[in-house]
Amino acid sequence: MDKRCDWCGDDPLYIAYHDEEWGVPEYDGRALWEKLVLDGFQAGLAWITVLRKRENFRAAFEGFDPARIATWGAPEVARLLADPGIIRHRGKIEATIGNARAYIAMGGAEAFSERMWSYVGGAPVVNHFTTMAQVPASTPLSEQVSRDLRKAGFRFVGPTIVYAWMQACGLVNDHLVTCPARRG
Repeated sequence: MDKRCDWCGDDPLYIAYHDEEWGVPEYDGRALWEKLVLDGFQAGLAWITVLRKRENFRAAFEGFDPARIATWGAPEVARLLADPGIIRHRGKIEATIGNARAYIAMGGAEAFSERMWSYVGGAPVVNHFTTMAQVPASTPLSEQVSRDLRKAGFRFVGPTIVYAWMQACGLVNDHLVTCPARRG
């Protein structure tokens, strides 16, 4: 019997995210960066909290345009800290600005995508878990990607955040083998 991954529960927004986005390979570098930033904002919170605020984040961060965000400073940080539609955490907001600068220094969208997908040989790593208890919070690979991102100047990219991001962006396919959303 097909059974959806149980982490999404019965919330319709969460189910739609699970069924339509989570684990679908994302190759667009700007979209990969946006999702990495949002996973950083999720640190210490439930993903559904970020998911419910995602459109507010997109508006507040002007479509997650790294070139624009990289130019931001204290006035923009103050504006974001006053925005009740997003998660107002100074460290995460400042990290987003720094991460935009690191992303640009890395070469932008195409370079970021190529570099991130190079960790998995250009194709998703397909795991064959039968229970959520088997799914790790981090892996040696997410530890390596995390180290490399930090060396490149990124923040809020610890191994657990990076693994959640790799799952979300389809670099790793961790849908349970019984899940109808499983691809591959």
